[in-house]
Amino acid sequence: MFLLFLQESNAFLDWIRYPPGSMIFIFLLATMTALISTGLTRWLVDTEAINRKQVIMKAHDEEKAKIIEMAEIDPEKYRKQRKRWERLNVVLKQSQQRMAMKRMLPSCITFVPMIIIFSVVRQLFFNNPVALSPMNANDVLFIGQMMAADTPSAYPWTQLVYGIPRIIGLNDGWINFTAWYFLSSFGISTLIQRIFRLQTQATGGMEQMMGGSKAKALEFPDI
Repeated sequence: MFLLFLQESNAFLDWIRYPPGSMIFIFLLATMTALISTGLTRWLVDTEAINRKQVIMKAHDEEKAKIIEMAEIDPEKYRKQRKRWERLNVVLKQSQQRMAMKRMLPSCITFVPMIIIFSVVRQLFFNNPVALSPMNANDVLFIGQMMAADTPSAYPWTQLVYGIPRIIGLNDGWINFTAWYFLSSFGISTLIQRIFRLQTQATGGMEQMMGGSKAKALEFPDI
């Protein structure tokens, strides 16, 4: 029985160590991590309150642009509105800092366990190919060499892809464990957060980020 268990364990390790098993295993690992993180966020963080505060902050930033337009039309009213906006801005900044700390709480809890798990699992794969990318990983500036994968010899599983066993080089388009994990994690985390409504129009979206940054960049004219 024990020998049978060892044989089955070796078979499982061989399956998850090389494609396509490695690709599926890492995707499932990223999914499990995203579900745990999302569950902790819903349990520890009042996301509805955070969303309401985000809406208030967005409206506050938009009001700044309207007050600036008032400077040439009604200077007296502009000065009053500016003072009121600046006082409220101090309060909202403090609230935003507290809100950011609350959102970081789940990450603080999972950080150390995930580093340990990530380090252990990473030893199974080293720099072995995990997934085939439609583009050459080396084409990515700065981090391309960290993403690309290769094989020291012609592994048997390569015959499933190329028809014959062959050595895979760094320029063949395969990516390693780290690259595939982060790609899977980014995609599945976004999907899960939207399913559980942890990402809303107030808390995410490139359009809002660009609009918010423009409003914050505006400066009050001195009158």
